[in-house]
Amino acid sequence: MDEKHKTTEIERKFLVQPGFLPPGFPEAGQRMIQGYVPTSNETAVRVRLAGDAAWLTLKTPRVGLSRREFEYPIPVDEATDILELLCMHTVEKIRTNIEYEGHTWEIDVFSGKNEGLVLAEIELPTEDTSFDAPDWLGAEVSFDPKYTNSALSREPFLSW
Repeated sequence: MDEKHKTTEIERKFLVQPGFLPPGFPEAGQRMIQGYVPTSNETAVRVRLAGDAAWLTLKTPRVGLSRREFEYPIPVDEATDILELLCMHTVEKIRTNIEYEGHTWEIDVFSGKNEGLVLAEIELPTEDTSFDAPDWLGAEVSFDPKYTNSALSREPFLSW
C-alpha cells in the first residue's frame, strides 16, 4: 500500500465465483485485521494492521462510486491499542492482488465471522473507466452497503 494522504477513491466491488481462490493463496496474500472507530456520522474511521505496518484511514460517504479517502501510516503498537480500546468489531481477511488486463484486482478472502465470503475490488481512475471482467467475477455489490468492510465488522457474513 502506498503512502497516500488525500485522494478520491473510485472503487467497484464484486462477489467472487464459488470455489475460486487467488493463485498462491494463502501464502501469496497479506493477512489483515481492521476495525472501525464509531462515529456520529457516515464517515468511516478505519485502523488496519497488515504484517508489520499499520494505517489510520478516514473515508467520507460515497457519492456514486467515489469518496474521499485520507490515509496515514501509524505505529503498529498504536494501531493495536486503537483496535483493542476503540473498535468493538473487527474484520479479518487475506488480501491477494491479481493483475488482469492492465488492472489490479484486490481479492479479499475473509475469515472469522465472515468465513466463506470472497470479494474482489478494482480501483479505477474515473467512474466511467471500462475494464475487462475476469471469468471468476460474480455479481457486482458496489452499491450494496452490507458488503462494506465496516458493515461486515458489525453484521458479519455468517449472521446473514
